[in-house]
Amino acid sequence: MLNPVHLRTLTAVVEAGSFADAARRLGYTGSAVSQQIAALERAVRMPLFERGAHTITPTPAAVYLVRRAVDVLSALDALEEDVRGMSAGRIGRLRLGSFPTASQRLLPIGLAAYARSYPSVEILLDEGEPDELLPLVRAGELDLALVYRYDLVPRPWPEDLEEVRLLEEELLLLLPERHPLAAAEAVALADLRRETWVAAREGTAGASCLNRLCAQAGYQPQLDYRSNDYSVIRGFVRSGLGVALVPALAHQPSEGVVATRLDGAEARRRVVAVYRPAAANPVVTGAVEVLRESAARLAGDLPGIAAEA
Repeated sequence: MLNPVHLRTLTAVVEAGSFADAARRLGYTGSAVSQQIAALERAVRMPLFERGAHTITPTPAAVYLVRRAVDVLSALDALEEDVRGMSAGRIGRLRLGSFPTASQRLLPIGLAAYARSYPSVEILLDEGEPDELLPLVRAGELDLALVYRYDLVPRPWPEDLEEVRLLEEELLLLLPERHPLAAAEAVALADLRRETWVAAREGTAGASCLNRLCAQAGYQPQLDYRSNDYSVIRGFVRSGLGVALVPALAHQPSEGVVATRLDGAEARRRVVAVYRPAAANPVVTGAVEVLRESAARLAGDLPGIAAEA
């Protein structure tokens, strides 16, 4: 097998016209150059120079090798540069997972900034809920995932995953525009015990959080309508079919719906990025940094959202 170092040395000798001049150009000793050329001659099983008393003349084999080596060495240089880019996270592929509201509000800012800073990184996005995304990260099918948890529904991440906190969201109360409490700056859950609620599907963290908040207020909510689509939830509230509690990222101001804060209840949803350090893709470092910056920017633009340190 041909050694690229020997091919570079051969090229330098042919261009310089002597072993001594090539050695000075390469920073080698004359003996090292002679040994490399001898090793290359053994590899190709042909002499590469006609050696005179004070001169050397490249053989046709040497001229041919140098001509062919130009493209080979150039390709190798490009490959080495790409490898350096990959190890620095400038080149590669980022397989990212996210849940819908983060995809809608955080990722447009984050991915646009990331694409500007890392134009040679290919981004692939998959969407799902935390229970769907976490196994994909652990299996190595995703490099990074945005997931969430509610303070009232504790959820430890698997030990092999690293967590990076991005932001925290208030839970906002959605009321029909004509609701008697629609003009209030904040509403206590105790004042909503007779309301019909529109909530996420049973068994989800959002639905569990609502049940626990209402339990703290001394009652069990009447949950007649369920959907994991926040636009559907807003539509039901707008129609007067019930009230709802949604994370700030999920709130879209819309006609006929009033959003207000809860009074006397600490309710938060936290958004984090998780990845597996044992198999960390170098591009993850840059992606996490951009997502943190984007979360801080989003927190300055949207009410009810704060960036986490």
